[in-house]
Amino acid sequence: MRKILSTFLLLIPFSISADDKPEFKVAPSGRLLIDGALYASPQKGKFPDGMAIPEVRLGARMSYGKWTSNIDVCYSYAKIGLRNMWVEYGFDKQNSLRFGSFIHQYGLQSTSASLKATYEQPTASALYTPGLQLGAMYVHYSPRFYAAASAHVESSALTQVINEPLFNQQGYGLLSRLIYRHVSQDSPIWHVGISGGFASPQRRVENNTDIHDGFTLSANFPTKVAQVSAIGTTVDKAMNLFKFTPEVVLAKDRFAFEGQYFFQQINRRQNLQAFRSQSGYATARVLLTGGKYSYVSSTAQLANPKSNTLECVLNYNYSTLVDSRAAIFGGRSNVMSVTFNYYFNPYITARLNYFYAHTWDRQDYDPMSLNGFQARLMVFF
Repeated sequence: MRKILSTFLLLIPFSISADDKPEFKVAPSGRLLIDGALYASPQKGKFPDGMAIPEVRLGARMSYGKWTSNIDVCYSYAKIGLRNMWVEYGFDKQNSLRFGSFIHQYGLQSTSASLKATYEQPTASALYTPGLQLGAMYVHYSPRFYAAASAHVESSALTQVINEPLFNQQGYGLLSRLIYRHVSQDSPIWHVGISGGFASPQRRVENNTDIHDGFTLSANFPTKVAQVSAIGTTVDKAMNLFKFTPEVVLAKDRFAFEGQYFFQQINRRQNLQAFRSQSGYATARVLLTGGKYSYVSSTAQLANPKSNTLECVLNYNYSTLVDSRAAIFGGRSNVMSVTFNYYFNPYITARLNYFYAHTWDRQDYDPMSLNGFQARLMVFF
């Protein structure tokens, strides 16, 4: 670890160029999250108060002509690993192709977990939006349109060697996102879009053998200090998975609204009933101080507010992994939250959050309720 830190401390931005060659650039990147939380719950024993460092990253981004690459070293809960390892070729300013391990585009929340205006991403998004996946993605964007298409293998490919009996194959998936939008400085910002996905069954171990016929869906309560499962299930004897999510963004001056609906169907073998689940969330945002909302065309999302801006964010989320026809009861979840974000500058943000979460209808689990009060200081560069 000491050698890794020494390397990044010495890594300062530099560039090398020649008259007849593109310029080579290297710049360090990183982030630090410090969380504190207090909980009130009938199941208080499961939610101890305290502090945590959910994530520390040190990395570097390199560019040479039309080529860009990135690599991050991550420290999280006393574990060290690699994150965001990719190489990208930009055909021009509006078209690019990326290879490696990164977050693929599927809905509004297709970005780093630390950048969520709701403090933690909505439970519905945590269930259906992929995290880091190994694969390739093509992106095109213009003033009116944004389109992304990607292919990836299952997330276990980043942690497991393909070797019998515990991993004898890799599942794969296809994802897409299509946005139509209107962005102007003098009129409301809006975009509407839809994302779609398909996946083959993923790794499932049974009797010390890789069966590779299942999908595991799960989400924790929306806090990082106490990590407790809220809802979850494993669907076995699966053939494939189809999913889609429409999304909407509206913003005018100091006010904004974001929302998504998720639908997913897992088809099963042996004449078993397909498992269907659906969830959704709605988010209202307002800038209490500062200017107005703006938009990032290259990622099809609202931009972070400017420096010295205070933002209030209200969110409601409903999620269900219950399908009585398929005899699968993974639980239901209601979450309501309010978050205050203060953007000191482009690199430092403070968040203060309260949420109420209730889960029920999960097989072999009692209903749970949780009130959470949490704060976060984030450094991001």
